[in-house]
Amino acid sequence: MILIFVSTQMLLFLIYCFSLIILLKSPKLCKMVKLLLLTPNFWVKLYKSFLGFIRKKGLKFRVFEIGFLRTVLKSHENLEGLELNNVGIITLLDLHDLALDLVLDQLSPAELCSLAGVCSYLRSKCRSNYLWVKHLDKKWGKVIGNAALREWHWYMANNNRNYSECVGLFESVSRVWPLSLMFSRKMKRKSEVKGEFPPDSVMAWYLSLERGEFWFPAQVYNRENGHDGFMLSCYDAKLSYDLKTDTFQARYSPHGRRTIEENISWSRLRTPPIDTPPYNLHVSDCLDDLRPGDHFEIQWRRNKAYPYGWWYGVIGHLESCSGNEHHCICHKSETVIMEFNQYAPESRWRRKKVSRKNHREEGNEADGFYGGIRKLYSQEEISIWKSLWPTKVLN
Repeated sequence: MILIFVSTQMLLFLIYCFSLIILLKSPKLCKMVKLLLLTPNFWVKLYKSFLGFIRKKGLKFRVFEIGFLRTVLKSHENLEGLELNNVGIITLLDLHDLALDLVLDQLSPAELCSLAGVCSYLRSKCRSNYLWVKHLDKKWGKVIGNAALREWHWYMANNNRNYSECVGLFESVSRVWPLSLMFSRKMKRKSEVKGEFPPDSVMAWYLSLERGEFWFPAQVYNRENGHDGFMLSCYDAKLSYDLKTDTFQARYSPHGRRTIEENISWSRLRTPPIDTPPYNLHVSDCLDDLRPGDHFEIQWRRNKAYPYGWWYGVIGHLESCSGNEHHCICHKSETVIMEFNQYAPESRWRRKKVSRKNHREEGNEADGFYGGIRKLYSQEEISIWKSLWPTKVLN
């Protein structure tokens, strides 16, 4: 009867625990509970609670006590050799480096930042670059590239240089008593804050992007909220992120109608596909490969004082060609027809002829200047351009 009673009580207790786990709907809570169930400390506490219940009932169950606890102790090497009555609490700091790294790898950026405030050891672990590379790539990988990385290195070097100069000035002033008492503690606190991230810290880069402190270079589709004059174009800009609205603010070149744009969505951003600066002519290396139906981007600017933007188009047929794919010889001609089908057939922007052999920047002050050409091979790039197609024909 005693064994039946004990077994029944234990079964009810376990049913209650696992029912509670099933009812948890929060993914994070479920993750925490699963992690808890995998730790020997949880089972030790569960065992002690159940053992206390048995002893309150005046029952003796020593064989179960020793056998169960030994099984738990052997399940984790950190607990081997401990006395049965001296089982300590297992914390994150008790885990081996590999186990701790696996736990940290499951945390979000916000959770890593919170855990970094516990102690110096966890701060060092939570700021490791390998943990933050994944988060940086997941959220920012599609909008930051080599240009943004170079800009970040310059930004960090400039900040460190300015801070070093400031520290040197205050140290000189602080030698004058009693200013030394006032500045020494203040500068020490500032140095701890400023010096907490090395120049190559991925965490610092992520947080600067997240807080909108770092303006990074990228390109914006359909500049000025889809103004007719910029449809199916992509322009370089400096961007800052707004966490509250999950949008961006852009600063364009000072030349043009407008220099600032707000509330830019993620879908309108891209990392520059090539490293050519916006004022430089891109060297076209695809002219011999262009055939009717190919998709391309071409540089264009209003005048030579403006930066280039990239404009989307499709290679068309020569006027003398019937368009029949079996008889088309347009790819053998020295002239390439570029069509911008977002414009009406009678528009002066609809078609442009360029030389396949000696194309450089060409144009005039009335029609603007056409620059380098890059052929689009990626279906993803082509799909993005098509998704931005205007709802009306442009003149």
